[in-house]
Amino acid sequence: MTHPDHSPLRDRALAFRALHVPGRPLVLPNAWDTASARLVEDAGAAAVATTSAGLAWALGAADGDRLGREDALRAVADVVAAVRVPVTADVESGYATDPEGVAGTVRAVLAAGAVGINIEDALHEGDAPLRPVAEQAERIAAARAAADALGVPLFVNARVDTFLRGAGGVDLTLERAAAFVAAGADGVFVPGAVDPETVKLLVEGVQAPLNVMAGPGAPPVAELAGLGVARVSVGSGIAQAAHALVRRAARELLDAGTYGSLAGGLDYGELNALFAGGR
Repeated sequence: MTHPDHSPLRDRALAFRALHVPGRPLVLPNAWDTASARLVEDAGAAAVATTSAGLAWALGAADGDRLGREDALRAVADVVAAVRVPVTADVESGYATDPEGVAGTVRAVLAAGAVGINIEDALHEGDAPLRPVAEQAERIAAARAAADALGVPLFVNARVDTFLRGAGGVDLTLERAAAFVAAGADGVFVPGAVDPETVKLLVEGVQAPLNVMAGPGAPPVAELAGLGVARVSVGSGIAQAAHALVRRAARELLDAGTYGSLAGGLDYGELNALFAGGR
């Protein structure tokens, strides 16, 4: 019986892992489909990260554990096929109700060719904002074990939604982060925390590369680098900006009958050439 050779995937995973350097952060302009992924790569990104919200919206679903695993991973596979750089996939809560389901998602992620995941601890049903820490640790451990069983050092980025969900501050974040790193997470992602003093405390307290989510009002990448951040992403920010342009242009055309919002668009020939040669 033959087994698939995961050597190329393993090499790509190692290359992606090496990009996480505190003080010299991996900068990820998140993509949501093949076109945005190709544009991000063309802009010079060392890797492509998907945004679960942007990907879900592109497929006609809401964010927050509402998109099915099959649809999500098919889109991730399309992104992987569109670029040459490593891809990391935002898999929300793992597209599963239990640890074994999370393991199945990880196997599907690797089959799609991605070499990293974000997995969040937020709960989108019920009254509690966050999944119990022990339960989330089990899910992370299942993700780690599934990747290790295939011999691929998948970068597991544990998202801690304490700040994003208003569920706690630095102390609770560090407590949860420690449990997730002990369970096998390679990095910790704390969206909603961009205040320099807070970021500094998180960098000092998290025993793994720290990922922050930036956007308007956040410190520039250079300042975050100086604080010791290892990864900077923008979540659904670019997708939101793109969709804002669609709405603005549509309303201008329908209401005023003018076309000013279309100014500054990419040249047709340049954009077409980006896709003409394939990957």
